[in-house]
Amino acid sequence: MLRFIRTLHSIIWLFFVGVIAAVPVLGWLGHFRWAAVAAAVVCMEGLVLVANRGRCPLTDLAARYTDDRRANFDIYLPEWLARHNKRIFTVLFVLGCLFAAVLWVNERRPV
Repeated sequence: MLRFIRTLHSIIWLFFVGVIAAVPVLGWLGHFRWAAVAAAVVCMEGLVLVANRGRCPLTDLAARYTDDRRANFDIYLPEWLARHNKRIFTVLFVLGCLFAAVLWVNERRPV
């Protein structure tokens, strides 16, 4: 069961990394509505984490099946990345949103 949870958690993590990466790419391509949708999806994930005291609900589920409490006990990531995951990807997300927003504002500005 722990393997299943770790696999599921890793797949979900990859999905959100892709969505975070998509925000500035969509902005660069001029697809600002899709960039906003992607940003909203990430913000909803953030609300889930906030509601769960900063932890993914799958972490609590995985904890039932092991005494291991390393940063990556619940996901297939290197320990250093699991430990700093929220900081790294929050910064990347904010920078990506700012990048897309600047592009959007510049596109809407009259020449």
